[in-house]
Amino acid sequence: MKRPRQMRRGSDWLRTVAARVRRAAADLRARVEPRLRALVPTRAPRPDTEDGGEPRPSRLAPVLARLRHHPAAVLGLGFVLTFLAGYILAALVLFPAPIFAQTRAVPQLIQLEREAAEARLAEAGLLVGEIEVERHPAAPRGAVTWQSPPPGVRVPEGALVRLTLSGGPQRVPLPDLVGYDVQVARGLVEAAGLSVGRVDATQAPAPQGVVVSTRPATGATLLPGAEVVLVVSVGAPTITVPDLTGLMRDSAAVTLEEAGLTLGTSFRRTTTRGEPGTVIEQVPAAGTLSAPGTVVNVTIARRPSE
Repeated sequence: MKRPRQMRRGSDWLRTVAARVRRAAADLRARVEPRLRALVPTRAPRPDTEDGGEPRPSRLAPVLARLRHHPAAVLGLGFVLTFLAGYILAALVLFPAPIFAQTRAVPQLIQLEREAAEARLAEAGLLVGEIEVERHPAAPRGAVTWQSPPPGVRVPEGALVRLTLSGGPQRVPLPDLVGYDVQVARGLVEAAGLSVGRVDATQAPAPQGVVVSTRPATGATLLPGAEVVLVVSVGAPTITVPDLTGLMRDSAAVTLEEAGLTLGTSFRRTTTRGEPGTVIEQVPAAGTLSAPGTVVNVTIARRPSE
């Protein structure tokens, strides 16, 4: 949009300069010519013919005669003159521009967001050129990571500045960890540039300590350093959870240990059910098939006055 305006402005400027030059030349000639005529004696005009009546030969005649014997030189000279005429025509008519074009210093754009970079270029009298997007390990998405020309270089007003924007860090696909031992799976996660957030246990037919699933699922693309949850098998549900109702906490812990299970959290509830200090509820419930090492949480009764 700025190009036609610059062309018109350059053309008007050239016309103004040419008019001033013509006026100055005419004024100088009017002042100097009378003085020159007073100093230089007037000579009789040179006759165009010699004494014998023959026309006086032109001084260009020998040159023209030589050029007739060198057609290649004539063609070369014609080509040069044609090129110069075309160049002058293009510079003064087709693409006019001021003789002394204004220059601008390219501003610092790296680490700016795209909108901020475009605004800074507009303030400097420059234009946004080609924009490329490339992955960057650290720069946020949309930030300028490179510019051409670099900052500080002086360029003509309205010049184009190329920008390279960050497409964000390269995303990492989550590898398939199902079937691996939990320690091996942890190493694979870290090797992929990710991290293990936590390890959840679940009952599954898989051997104890083997990964049965992940969150997110296999194949998901994550940012470097993102956390992955490993779901690990505690074994197949082959142990029947014993009934702990009515047992004291220590007795319940011994009963679970003998069955191959583990006592988990003990909650206390004010109630009139059962004797104080005894188990009144359990999770999982009695009779449930559980895997070895399953944690059983219990609720223990207490009196209202406790």
